[in-house]
Amino acid sequence: MEFDLAMALMPFKFAFMQNAFIISIIVAVPTALLSCFLVLKGWALMGDAVSHAVLPGIVLAYILEIPLIIGAFAAGMFTAMATGYLAGNSRLKQDTVMGVVFSGMFGIGIVLFVSVETNAHLDHILFGNMLGVGGADLWTAGIISILVGGMLVLKWKDWLLHSFDPAQAQASGLWVNWLHYGMLAALSLTIVATLSAVGLILAVGLLIAPGAIAFLLVRKFSTMLWVAVLVCMASMLSGTYASFFLDSAPAPTIVLILTALFLAAFVRRQILTRRTSRQGVDMPQKG
Repeated sequence: MEFDLAMALMPFKFAFMQNAFIISIIVAVPTALLSCFLVLKGWALMGDAVSHAVLPGIVLAYILEIPLIIGAFAAGMFTAMATGYLAGNSRLKQDTVMGVVFSGMFGIGIVLFVSVETNAHLDHILFGNMLGVGGADLWTAGIISILVGGMLVLKWKDWLLHSFDPAQAQASGLWVNWLHYGMLAALSLTIVATLSAVGLILAVGLLIAPGAIAFLLVRKFSTMLWVAVLVCMASMLSGTYASFFLDSAPAPTIVLILTALFLAAFVRRQILTRRTSRQGVDMPQKG
């Protein structure tokens, strides 16, 4: 079967595909970096909670005719702060509180959405519309990517210590409250950046999978950061490219590629672990 170069390059000829590739590169950086900290900190559910809970903020912003980014960010921060307050002032564990809060916020968003006449498509909000990305979406995602990515890269050691041991971070003189709420703000902003690309529901895949894959592949956190970025960017570009020929939506295709890479990394880690343990058993004992 001959390789058809013209067919292979066809996706790059369309403006909507070019925008999809551009936003894939932009969004991959903050989501991948943030996913490393969320995985280490055990905040996977927090990413899920905030991604679902921004829906009522988006609907209210649409009703009030203000930028959607303001409503989404406000709802995300409200959810994160409410979760922290309820978890700190009750006997319930944080994951229980997050489940109640994010489901309640998501329910409020659905009720508001169906009660208001709007031309917006719920599917685009929930699952994204990468092929409909415009210039404003690219600028919004780009600015957020620079802010969040720069903040995480410059202060990654502080957030690393805070993720592992908040008490030690406080004893070291770090402003742990600023680090805590700074991470929540970065999470909310990143979800806003991914809104037009993969939507609210699939955003959690980008916020968890790259960091989880990198965690299974490497042992050094600084290496984990750039590996996560490469994995996320390659998955988004290849998923977008493959969706053109598969006639599928880009966002679910990207998430499927990330899932496949995670399974491959998991199997690789299991093989290496068993091989190491077997070599340890086979080594001759001294004496």
